[in-house]
Amino acid sequence: MTIRIGNAPCSWGVEFADDPRNPTWRTVLKECSEAGYKGIELGPVGFMPEDPAVLSDALDEFGLELIGGVVFRAFHDPAQWYDVLDGAKRTCEALKAHGAKHFVLIDSISPRRAPTAGRAAEAEQMDDAEWTAYRDRIVTVAKMGAEDYGLIPELHPHAGGFMDFEPEVERFLSEVDDATVKLCIDTGHCTYAGFDPVAFMQRHMDRITYVHFKSTSAKVKAEAIANRTGFYDACGQGIFCNLSDGEVDFPAVRQLLLESGFEGWCTIEQDCDPTLDGSPVDDARINREYLERIGFT
Repeated sequence: MTIRIGNAPCSWGVEFADDPRNPTWRTVLKECSEAGYKGIELGPVGFMPEDPAVLSDALDEFGLELIGGVVFRAFHDPAQWYDVLDGAKRTCEALKAHGAKHFVLIDSISPRRAPTAGRAAEAEQMDDAEWTAYRDRIVTVAKMGAEDYGLIPELHPHAGGFMDFEPEVERFLSEVDDATVKLCIDTGHCTYAGFDPVAFMQRHMDRITYVHFKSTSAKVKAEAIANRTGFYDACGQGIFCNLSDGEVDFPAVRQLLLESGFEGWCTIEQDCDPTLDGSPVDDARINREYLERIGFT
């Protein structure tokens, strides 16, 4: 089994390319390398340079490989379709230019769903017509990435959007052929949504081509759910903790990956507030060392 562990700009608080609180892109690359990683995600398109020569030189300088990229846009909102397409096309172009394959599709936070993050029984649901159009928008972008750019399109469930809770994810997977859309499972978003990532992965390992390692603090999560805390506020409160301190059973995740013969990248994504006290590079190092202690190399 060859599993490589990477990291991502969101572990430095980078969620949106134009957020003035962001560290510089070179700082993220430098600190990711200093923390012992050999691979990094693109982050929100526009954060890293879109000139392939500039980014390629920097990746070489810091000894990093580009793993993949995320389209974190409002697939749920038909009025934002052109924004979704813009993000998708630019991400595809960047990934192809650097030989990365993982094209991760995430429905972004919806005002209709953010108040019920972690509360499946209370979450607003789409009607059938809205769901069908939403599903088909995801499929359209996935086919573009695969057919036009040679990428692996992967659905990523995410708290606060309409692809969040287990029944929604299962419905999508049952309706869309696995040759069209693979699965990027995020262990922390599973626990945030109230389901067991290991049990879910056991059912779907044949479809999982990429994994995001994340964990949730049981205490912070319970408080956020009880107080109806918004997703980004919950990040600021530390809902996504260091991997060794959270709810996800990473030794069991490792065992499952081992038994299934999974090979490739698993990427740490510890979403945080860039203004928080603390050191992202220290957390990145702590997380890598923890994974090494439990058998990931």
